[in-house]
Amino acid sequence: MCFYLPPIYDIISGMRIKNLTLLPILSCLMAMPSYANWQYDGEFIGDGWYEDDGARFVMSFRGGGAFGFGSIENKTAPLTSAYYIDDTLTQVISESVYLACENCDNYSYAGVAELDKLPADKNYESFSFSAGGSIGMTLPNRPQWRMEIGWDHISEAQYNATPLFSGDVPLYGGTLAEEVIINAQVGSVHSNVTTDIISAMAFYDFFDGLSKPAGKFIPYVGFGIGYADSKTVMTLTDAYGDLSSDVDLREHYGEEGETAGVLQFNRSETDSSNLAGLLALGFSYGITEYAFFDFGARLTYLPRIKWDLSNADDTRHRSWFNAENVFYANVMLGIRFEF
Repeated sequence: MCFYLPPIYDIISGMRIKNLTLLPILSCLMAMPSYANWQYDGEFIGDGWYEDDGARFVMSFRGGGAFGFGSIENKTAPLTSAYYIDDTLTQVISESVYLACENCDNYSYAGVAELDKLPADKNYESFSFSAGGSIGMTLPNRPQWRMEIGWDHISEAQYNATPLFSGDVPLYGGTLAEEVIINAQVGSVHSNVTTDIISAMAFYDFFDGLSKPAGKFIPYVGFGIGYADSKTVMTLTDAYGDLSSDVDLREHYGEEGETAGVLQFNRSETDSSNLAGLLALGFSYGITEYAFFDFGARLTYLPRIKWDLSNADDTRHRSWFNAENVFYANVMLGIRFEF
């Protein structure tokens, strides 16, 4: 509280002394230090003794590599293609190839195959780079626990496959008396994936005391949940001519290329949003009481990443394939500050 003192006169001498106008300012300045304990974590005890409760603000930066893997599943809408077979019943060609062929009089109509039933020829496996950062705090009186909000970016990872789908499939409705089973190879894809993850993580550092020691290795474990956004960019080609007889694909998703009857598809982009689960394991090394090298591994689980086929103006989308049960294993080196 600030006080104002009126002018004081020297009664004994009868002489007027100076007006003590500085006293109000000084009284305010003296009061301010009593409210200055906001700048310290912990509390004061007794006559100015300070007790540290171990709470620290945490900020970290990291970078390293990421290995992603997941199973590719055919998610196309009903998709069929017609095939023709030669007189010896040994060679099969797609309808688009047959229509463009000038010397295929010895081929007969063999039937239609359901290409959406074919499995993927290879699963998703790719290496890329990753980087991220976090902010958070250690808990008061429980400094072994750290709570952090983080962001991680997994840079462009490749998924390329030729063929995309491959396997044995029966033909229906042909002119031949016996059933025909062919080994179909469908499409070729070149694509990349980038993923951003916003996470809330809890870490436990294995040390005793209120402050992490310098010059020591301190192991830790962590777990959390997050929101993941993955963007896929796909270029699909009809490498074997199997897709070109589909009416929906011809009308909306591609146009004939240099080879007669073979489609050229548009570049397609797809966003996938997922709830992610995260586990972490690593150790830190104290450079000082406030700065630490951090070497750790993170395992992130995403339910799926989608690749959709889109038309030229991006107004129509058709499911094409997914990577299901995707895991990213990140190994990163970083630096963490606690103050």
